[in-house]
Amino acid sequence: MKHSRRSFMKSTSKAAAAVGISSLIPLESLAKLKAIAPSDRLNVGAIGINGMGWEDLKNLLKVPGANVVGLCDVDSNVLNKRKEELAKTGTQVKLYSDYRKLLENKDIDVVVIGTPDHWHCLQMVEACSAGKDVYVEKPVGNSIEECNIMVAAQQRYSKAVQVGQWQRSVPHFVDALEFLKSGKLGKIRTVKAWAYQGWMKAMTPQPDGPVPAGVDYAMWLGPARTRPFNPNRFHFNFRWYWDYAGGLMTDWGVHLIDYALLGMNAKFPKSAVALGGKYAYPNGPEETPDTLATLYEFDDYSMIWEHAQGISNGQYGRDHGISYIGNNGTLVLDRNGWEVIADEKRMESLPLQPNKGSGLEKHMINFVEAVKSRDFAKLTCPIQDGAHVAKVCQMGNISYKTGSRVVWDVAQNKFDNEKASAYINAKYNNGYKVPTI
Repeated sequence: MKHSRRSFMKSTSKAAAAVGISSLIPLESLAKLKAIAPSDRLNVGAIGINGMGWEDLKNLLKVPGANVVGLCDVDSNVLNKRKEELAKTGTQVKLYSDYRKLLENKDIDVVVIGTPDHWHCLQMVEACSAGKDVYVEKPVGNSIEECNIMVAAQQRYSKAVQVGQWQRSVPHFVDALEFLKSGKLGKIRTVKAWAYQGWMKAMTPQPDGPVPAGVDYAMWLGPARTRPFNPNRFHFNFRWYWDYAGGLMTDWGVHLIDYALLGMNAKFPKSAVALGGKYAYPNGPEETPDTLATLYEFDDYSMIWEHAQGISNGQYGRDHGISYIGNNGTLVLDRNGWEVIADEKRMESLPLQPNKGSGLEKHMINFVEAVKSRDFAKLTCPIQDGAHVAKVCQMGNISYKTGSRVVWDVAQNKFDNEKASAYINAKYNNGYKVPTI
């Protein structure tokens, strides 16, 4: 892979800074909005706008009729920055430091949730109960219990809930799956998914310190355990701490394992066993493993997940991807495209079929169509699918935490041993309660 995700994000950020937000939220889209009757507009509020939440909002605002009216973040520095960027397009918004106040706004139809993982469940449930449709970032929950609750909430409140697994909307991913299901590869015996992230370097341990000015740290923690503020746990790096997330397994895994499952029409594996640890950065402050290999057992094939921080040269020379290994050949798929490496005696190889377009933008178009039509079957990644892959990823992490093979009982919705089952439920703190549906 010639360009890493980091270099892509860097180049995108530099371009945005150079030419302003109008290049990402086209002025013509805003002009069209003025011509749309207020009753036909889709008013949007966004919660968590520092990283992917902001990318999600920008792409949603490219859809005709989408109109941002409220922003919420625990960091007033981020809030003011986003307000200024939107003001350059002539867009005025209300600012909130408490998401519950944003949800009270009756003018808001749709909520984008881009907060850290440990907030996704509570905020999605409360948004649905407040009558809002929801676009929620992946992974949908930080525990198996939260995933189940989020599915139940969507069913109870009958709201559109799209999960930010935008690869499902990338045209070449769809094409690859169509080829896979043609049967030309023969019987698939092994499926692999991997993320080798060389740009993720070691973190330097830092002492606890004062909360940055403008940050509501108590609100950032929310239901997570109370700890002194540490810059290593804040913003992007929350991913490497169990209180808030599940490491690379749930960060990149939900994208790639999702397609491994989708390609095989797979439900839950019978068992999972994970081996790994902090092999690259043993003295770093991160809690989640920087190196992990997980074997999932299905009835007539195996699925293997691998991840590594600090290494870019993954399988087939790609730093991320999915491969479906069949009797006749292997289909290899990543964000750049897909190809078939064949057993030349049985079938012909197929050269790289390149990426054809923006998945995130198409994902938002799909979301808006489902919201307006109220036909939730149209959703490319509904909460049910997002919860499915998140739970499979949680199974891998639980195997790692327990140091044992875990066997999943689908009928009982639990593991076959108490040590593993102890990790199923969410543990909320600071007066927050796990939602009941």
